[in-house]
Amino acid sequence: MTKTVSSASSTTAAFFAQAALSFGLALIAVAAGIVFLPVNGWVRGFLALGMLYLVTSAFTLAKCVRDRQDENSVVTRVDQARLDKLLAEHDPFKTPA
Repeated sequence: MTKTVSSASSTTAAFFAQAALSFGLALIAVAAGIVFLPVNGWVRGFLALGMLYLVTSAFTLAKCVRDRQDENSVVTRVDQARLDKLLAEHDPFKTPA
């Protein structure tokens, strides 16, 4: 069974701004925590590299999830268009030849 997908985006500008600010604040807080941590440079470098890896992995995962959702919505729209065409062409009163 196909499900309907709305073409309008449900993300508002305020929600996007809040998410971006929250991400930026968290990134700055973790970076400041690493800078002011009372350890030597090697440990700070390791933690900074770990944070960089975590951030890039989060962006990659978000992109993969978005791409999969976009792919599913395209497939759903194509299936819906095929069903609409089939129903439009179907004549229940037509006798088989």
